[in-house]
Amino acid sequence: MTFTVKNVDWGKDKHKLRKLRNKIFVCHWRIPQEYEFDQQDKDAYHALVVDENNQDVATGRITEQGEIGRIAVEPQHRGPEVYQLLFNALICIAQQHGLHSVNVLCELEGVEHYQQQGFQPVGPVFMDAGIARQSMACSVANFSLNKVEFTH
Repeated sequence: MTFTVKNVDWGKDKHKLRKLRNKIFVCHWRIPQEYEFDQQDKDAYHALVVDENNQDVATGRITEQGEIGRIAVEPQHRGPEVYQLLFNALICIAQQHGLHSVNVLCELEGVEHYQQQGFQPVGPVFMDAGIARQSMACSVANFSLNKVEFTH
């Protein structure tokens, strides 16, 4: 299957982003809707992954401060290809906006994977929406970036 990444604007494409995130986070993971959607959405940079049929399969955002988050991927597409494509897009956005480092709040089972991508743990483990998480940071220059094609 072929995937394409699009840089999208919250104001114009929030219906697509909300639909995907609502399905994954609110319905599947039971995250309260008021927690999932916040004031940072309107100022963040968003990426959307679509499949060869132009169906939305994944999304993520990066804030102006470099926090990568709200990574929502349809269950049938949860694999290295889609995640790497999405993270490459978000790191490229960080570079385009002059950010030197990025951070992510990951679940504990994801720490090793993020370390392989160049992230390092920062601070102690903490609880977030009932989930144990670790803050991780990475220099944009140290991220293991693969080539990715963008559409705007």
